Amino acid sequence: MIDADSLAFDFSLPGTEGDEISKYRLSNHTNGGAVVLVFYPFDFSPICTEELCGFRDAEWLTFTDDVEVFGISRDSCYAHKRFIQKYDLSFPLLSDTEGEVIKEFDLMYDEWEHHTGVPKRALVTLNESHDICYKWQTEDAYNSPNMDELEQSVLSLVDKQPQ
Repeated sequence: MIDADSLAFDFSLPGTEGDEISKYRLSNHTNGGAVVLVFYPFDFSPICTEELCGFRDAEWLTFTDDVEVFGISRDSCYAHKRFIQKYDLSFPLLSDTEGEVIKEFDLMYDEWEHHTGVPKRALVTLNESHDICYKWQTEDAYNSPNMDELEQSVLSLVDKQPQ
């Protein structure tokens, strides 16, 4: 199990920001600041839509250049493209169709609403050294994260960056 104060492994997943499908490697995005990984069950589900639109609308993220947000689910990049386009999301969604990254972070339900291998709703914040500085997860996928806690965690990382 990976918890706060652990070191996150480097991974590479296909993903999209709405147009092209590309490969995203974690280590290519941690060089200049903080990374927030948003694990969620499904594109287009009501709670996931609300959560990801909350990230899109979070003012503190729009004023912070040193933070990158990545959504991760087992949905395909094609579903992600449509989801991004429909809700005008401003960050990439990564496709962990085999569930390897989700399993490595120990964030997979055995069974949820008659689906197996569904990602748990979780947030993981990493610094440029891949240290896990904040981790929130819930066993109840209907629970939403505390965005104020996440904001404080992320902004404390950004404040520690050399100027």
